Amino acid sequence: MRHLRVSLAIAAVAAFSLSSCSKQEPAYRVITYELGQKVEVGHTIYTVFETKWENHLGEGSAARLPQNRYFLVRLAVVNSGGAEQTMPNLTIEDDNGKSFSEESNGEGVPQWIGFLRQVKPAESAQGNVLFDAPPKHYKLRVTDESGERAALIDLPLKFDSDAPFLSVPDTSAPPRKQ
Repeated sequence: MRHLRVSLAIAAVAAFSLSSCSKQEPAYRVITYELGQKVEVGHTIYTVFETKWENHLGEGSAARLPQNRYFLVRLAVVNSGGAEQTMPNLTIEDDNGKSFSEESNGEGVPQWIGFLRQVKPAESAQGNVLFDAPPKHYKLRVTDESGERAALIDLPLKFDSDAPFLSVPDTSAPPRKQ
């Protein structure tokens, strides 16, 4: 009888130790998607089309200057639920985990999607969201309507130039005598 009690006590301690050491899995996995893919999070569907870096917004004396650099993300957000909803605001995260929130002032932003986005069922909002951040590689954090589930969309670092390509003369060869 004594051996039975000792065996039961050891089994209980072992079971308690194993259960307290186990890692608790999150209710869902945060998946990273590529630019251009449809990303469904809850009743919200996101599609990011392109990104663009700007040194300023607007022209002349009315131009807005950023603290870092303006980062425009052109996207569409669809409400796939059965009721009107306010689409969540967005953040970008760099590779070190530092995040930047979406700017609430869209003055000078072409096709600004707005900061407070009310979207009816089966409808969408499209346009640019604005961030003020240093040029780096980022991921856009998108969430469902309750903010409980999230996904990431990879935003590769790229700079577009409107300047034409100019060839650089080869200076390694000695000049030709005429």
